[in-house]
Amino acid sequence: MTNRLTKIYTRTGDQGKTGLADGSRVDKFNSRIESLGNIDELNSIIGILLTEKLPNDKKEILNRIQHDLFDIGGELSIPNHMKINDKKISFLENALDNMNKELPPLKEFILPGGSKVSSYCHLARTVCRRVERNLFKLAQTDKVNEASLKYINRLSDMLFVLARFLNKINKFNDVLWKKDI
Repeated sequence: MTNRLTKIYTRTGDQGKTGLADGSRVDKFNSRIESLGNIDELNSIIGILLTEKLPNDKKEILNRIQHDLFDIGGELSIPNHMKINDKKISFLENALDNMNKELPPLKEFILPGGSKVSSYCHLARTVCRRVERNLFKLAQTDKVNEASLKYINRLSDMLFVLARFLNKINKFNDVLWKKDI
């Protein structure tokens, strides 16, 4: 494999522009770049999750998600490039359904909290929702892979269920919202 990044700084962004993988230059505050940054942030939080004690099957799921998020970043870096598909969405849905089967039904709203690892999941979920908002905003002016939009929506749901699942296996209760406290 050849070295792809031989020089980390290029000085080409010093004037507020950045390059996409197709060679085009855009403003650093462009919606596409905003979305890329938020996906990177989400991927970083999932990296933090992976430093915690997790069941191996959940680590495998999160590792796969990190690669998928990197692929979504690739889609954004190369306009009209598509990597996310229905198979990847089904993977998330299956993971979500399998975890949710082991949880009691929700009867109340829950707040982020419980165990530390569950709290990290909730943080990832909230950033994932921001990614979703950014991508839908971008889709108003540019082409965005519809499968990626669905994937991000399912991912936020899966992270919510994973947070609850991790609380359960770590013997923490979900933090229930209390009306009029």
